[in-house]
Amino acid sequence: MISHEQQLEELKRRLREIDHLEKANAVLYWDMSTYMPPGGSAARGQVLSTLSQIAHEKFTSAEIGRLLDGLQPYAESLPHDDDDAALIRLTHRNYDKSVKVPTAFVGEVTEHISNVYQAWMTARPVNDWASVRDPLKKTLEYSRQMAGYFAPFDHIADPFIDMSDYGMKTVDIRRVFGELREELVPLVKAITSQQPADDTIIRRYFPEAPQLAFGEAVIRDMGYDFERGRQDKTAHPFETRINSGDVRILTRVDEHYFGDAFFSTVHEAGHAMYEQGINPAYDGTPLAGGTSAGVHESQSRTWENIVGRSREFWQHYYPRLQQMFPEALGDVTMDAFHRAVNKVVPSLIRVDADEVTYNLHVMIRFDLEVALLEGTLEIEELPRAWNERYTNDLGITPPDYQSGVMQDVHWFGGTFGGAFQGYTLGNLLSAQFYEAALKAHPTIPAEMARGQFGTLHDWLKENIYQYGSKYTAPELIQRVTGGGIEVAPLMRYLRNKYGALYQL
Repeated sequence: MISHEQQLEELKRRLREIDHLEKANAVLYWDMSTYMPPGGSAARGQVLSTLSQIAHEKFTSAEIGRLLDGLQPYAESLPHDDDDAALIRLTHRNYDKSVKVPTAFVGEVTEHISNVYQAWMTARPVNDWASVRDPLKKTLEYSRQMAGYFAPFDHIADPFIDMSDYGMKTVDIRRVFGELREELVPLVKAITSQQPADDTIIRRYFPEAPQLAFGEAVIRDMGYDFERGRQDKTAHPFETRINSGDVRILTRVDEHYFGDAFFSTVHEAGHAMYEQGINPAYDGTPLAGGTSAGVHESQSRTWENIVGRSREFWQHYYPRLQQMFPEALGDVTMDAFHRAVNKVVPSLIRVDADEVTYNLHVMIRFDLEVALLEGTLEIEELPRAWNERYTNDLGITPPDYQSGVMQDVHWFGGTFGGAFQGYTLGNLLSAQFYEAALKAHPTIPAEMARGQFGTLHDWLKENIYQYGSKYTAPELIQRVTGGGIEVAPLMRYLRNKYGALYQL
């Protein structure tokens, strides 16, 4: 008879092996997004497909299932917050999902997505929707097929939402979005009825090298550890974790828009600091990652917006920025700059959107991908539907595909479903978590005005980062805030901040 301790060690050994395959895939994807020559795309897709299939096959093996079944009584005998109990629960949950999807299908989809991503990288800069339209149809077919493996469900989008934000369904997202939209729309109208802030001052010439240097200096101060990370350039910024000692971020630079590189750098560093703060003992297991898309996004939005767009932050950093860009900012006051980086105006590009209108962008994408999965919208109709929603919701119509339906990587680098709701959930949670941090440490804003972030970073590490995926998102939110996801904290934050900026 094998003891529970021996079974657990064997499970961890197998999980480490699977993790190594997945991390090899992550490095190859990082390379594909940065330095890989275009000619390598087809072969790279095949390699990614093979590794994905091997990892999936190993994880869904009968032996993993037997180990999990044998360990179930042991997990139930342990305290709920024991690390081993959490590992067994999470692995069992992931296993039950994974065994429903055939290994061959995983490889087929991975190779297809890799090819679509490379096609998008080429097509987007030249506004070539036609070349990605048919591949996207195939992605939608795969997405519907993927959902079918998880039937029965209340809604076809539910399996994808559950993968990203466990415990939530389409009906839950629609309820939260409806409540938020009801509060947001009047605020957007109140602000945009006034003269907008002048943001031409951050659209002057900002050379690339000092932009990158400034951003990297700031995230060092915030707590991003360059001994365990690096930053490179890509078409669509992201963060990737290889292990606790290697958490990378990527940005992009526009020399005629300061906000592009700086805020994407801080945003991705927020994701990365979460990953760097996870208990290193979890490496090689499913616990070594953020617990949900929404919680992960809450960390990037906390650092990008609540910190990085705050008046206190720029009180400290603006003099340094002026010194680095005297020609662009020498005649610009800190007040004018602060208003510029907080300009509220309907816009086309989600990642450039202000805090107040941003969630409207997310709602549009969520509704469209749900309609695609339902079959009430087809790929051929997607550009028209996209433009209609932007015209109706934001009063602005995309002039081309590049600034419209082709702008986000998600549908071109993954399946449909579960891709976007996490952004708005993250905004909601960022405000909730920050309120909890301020309650514990009211001096945080004053410290930010001195360029000091240790108190905030340590609080986040103690209450969120270190746990990785040990707790589900609902459990973690309950531990930190005493309740569930709420709209009110975000609306308090927005009304206070923009009420002052726009004298509402």
